[in-house]
Amino acid sequence: MSNARRVLVTGTAGFIGFHLARLLLNEGFRVHGFDGMTDYYDVSLKARRHQMLMQNPGFSKTEAMLEDAAAFDAMADEFKPDIIVHLAAQAGVRYSLENPRAYIDANVVGTFNVMEAARRHEVDHLLMASTSSAYGANTDMPYIETMKADTQMTIYAATKKATEAMGHSYAHLWNLPTTMFRFFTVYGPWGRPDMALFKFVDATLDGKPIDVYNHGEMYRDFTYIDDLVRGIRLLIDSVPERPESADQIEEGDSLSPVAPYRIVNIGNSTSVRLLDFVDAIEEALGVPVTRNFMEMQKGDVPATWADAELLKKLTGYKPSTNVKDGITEFVAWFRDYYDR
Repeated sequence: MSNARRVLVTGTAGFIGFHLARLLLNEGFRVHGFDGMTDYYDVSLKARRHQMLMQNPGFSKTEAMLEDAAAFDAMADEFKPDIIVHLAAQAGVRYSLENPRAYIDANVVGTFNVMEAARRHEVDHLLMASTSSAYGANTDMPYIETMKADTQMTIYAATKKATEAMGHSYAHLWNLPTTMFRFFTVYGPWGRPDMALFKFVDATLDGKPIDVYNHGEMYRDFTYIDDLVRGIRLLIDSVPERPESADQIEEGDSLSPVAPYRIVNIGNSTSVRLLDFVDAIEEALGVPVTRNFMEMQKGDVPATWADAELLKKLTGYKPSTNVKDGITEFVAWFRDYYDR
């Protein structure tokens, strides 16, 4: 175990961080998790994820806030990571309308602390999570990493775009190999209670209606959690190198001409209508879903759709779990975990 590569993962008590840490531990990595355990949603769910990870001797953890630079630096100095995967963030588009400061603190200040630690420890690869929301008001689809993305529509998306820009500057200044990944509507077992799938299943089993925005005419590129973390795992080994000239960069590659830096979509490459998603939930539950049709919410986008060719080119891998199978897995977990 002492010779195993050491990966620092932020957000390990969170949905994606938990699944990634579990995958890395199963492959023999040493993993140190860092998580603020904030009460944005049920902390007992976060504690349970950490408990499960602690069963593995290769896992250790620090519970502190990302904005606490002293705590983060002390942890990093002790663990001495080879690789950092930064997933921790204040998530949620809707909550960013109510509490924007939480997004600046966690996503901008917190990410700066992570980048500083990565620079100091000269890690082999810094990988950081961004979001499909960074594409903002773009309507050309599928979204491709090389397209201009300057029209973010929420403070959540804006903070994520800010971290992409910060990451690029550090990659350029300190020759720090950095990969940003843009996630597309991730779902699956151990998911967050604020996400549509969780809320829809919970409400339906309670006999309550669900709110369906834009009358269900919304499209999302739903990405199953196992597919997502497999993509991250493979990208760890795909370390960007600063090109000698822009001519070296292949068409469709988002590699920077002046830094070892790249943006990669991780998505299912399929845009699914929200109404069809709800139908699949109804089928998996075997219980009728009462749909309460609503207008579009402020800051929401009508559609997302990933071009995942760059991920495939870099790793040979492409997410492919279909929505029906993924929802079935989530419902099985939900019924078991909540005994419903």
